[in-house]
Amino acid sequence: MAGHVDAHNDNWSIGGIADGVSRIGIVLGVLGLAAAGFLGFAQEGNTEHFYSAWLVNFCFFLSITLGGLFFVLAQHLTGATWSVVVRRLAEVVASNAWLMLLLFVPIVLGMKTLFPWANPEVVSGDHILEGKASFLNQNFFLIRSGIYFLVWILASQYFLRRSTGQDETGDIGTTLSMEKTAAPITLLFAVTVTFASFDYLMSLEPHWFSTIFGVYYFAGSFLCFVAFLSATVLFLQGRGRMKAAVTPEHYYDLGKWMFAFTVFWAYIGFSQYFLIWYANIPEETGWYYVRQNNGWTTLSWIMLIGHFIIPFLGLLPRPIKKNPVTLGFWAVYIMIMHWLDVFWIAIPNAYPNGIPFHPLYIACFLGMGGLYVAFVALGLKNRSLVPARDPRLPESLAFENA
Repeated sequence: MAGHVDAHNDNWSIGGIADGVSRIGIVLGVLGLAAAGFLGFAQEGNTEHFYSAWLVNFCFFLSITLGGLFFVLAQHLTGATWSVVVRRLAEVVASNAWLMLLLFVPIVLGMKTLFPWANPEVVSGDHILEGKASFLNQNFFLIRSGIYFLVWILASQYFLRRSTGQDETGDIGTTLSMEKTAAPITLLFAVTVTFASFDYLMSLEPHWFSTIFGVYYFAGSFLCFVAFLSATVLFLQGRGRMKAAVTPEHYYDLGKWMFAFTVFWAYIGFSQYFLIWYANIPEETGWYYVRQNNGWTTLSWIMLIGHFIIPFLGLLPRPIKKNPVTLGFWAVYIMIMHWLDVFWIAIPNAYPNGIPFHPLYIACFLGMGGLYVAFVALGLKNRSLVPARDPRLPESLAFENA
């Protein structure tokens, strides 16, 4: 129940913070998207930049949403107790899937600008694209996207509503039913996220293919979500919320997740690169060739050093993961690196001659980010920040690492 206070007078209601954050977010979102629209369409020659910038930021915020959904699924699959105190935040973040559906509309409108396979004149005479046309065509793309969003929206709403309903009823059967439902939904999640990454990012270069690409996008998505979750908890605690509920022990586990998925992301990225480099097949190596020339080499090195080596070393010490200040630094750092990773995936094939520096990327980020944060705040407004009557909550509140 919203506004619940435990025996330690811990504030589990976001209260007036939601109104302030949502107002700022909506204003920032409207101004950012208005600036993006003006820069993209009122100024000649910027249409391609607009759709590219929109896609990068869409895939970035979608990744946070999907990471949140997987976090919820994973906790129910494993019957985890440590994470109960932060699970409500993940449930609300995942419920932003409906907002991502709205933000997907410009991608539909810009399909021919973004995706070579959406242009009949490009497909005609290209034997590879003609062979993929039964899958890579506009109608089937839209049907698949509809299925993806249907699964994500229904799944996120199911867990959020069941969890918040339990705040009122305290029914232990709710927990058991969510645990049972998590398994089949996880299978649907895996399939939809994999194919969505193929559709929205890999098909930007339709001649290229990688069977591990979906896992790569998933790894970055979950990593970024845990960073976003950590930053959100720190923000709320800084304003007097959840101060007793979330302890250094919980921060330590969040830090372990960030460390683990930093390594997992690097492992998947290396596996993809190594196999393609070793096979040396032109159809596969072309994707990396673009990213190792004409200025893109620098960003490729940033992915290796900045996205893996630096956070690997930074998150290795135990005290770093228990300290809210240092963990907060790494959370923000990882989110920046993940945005650069999505940029590195999406943009080089459209701009092979060098990294495009354009204010549209900032405008789209501020616009989408403002709306995204605003709706997270509004989603928490009338709900407890913690699953107040989850049967595992007492154990979560008392959680200590071995």
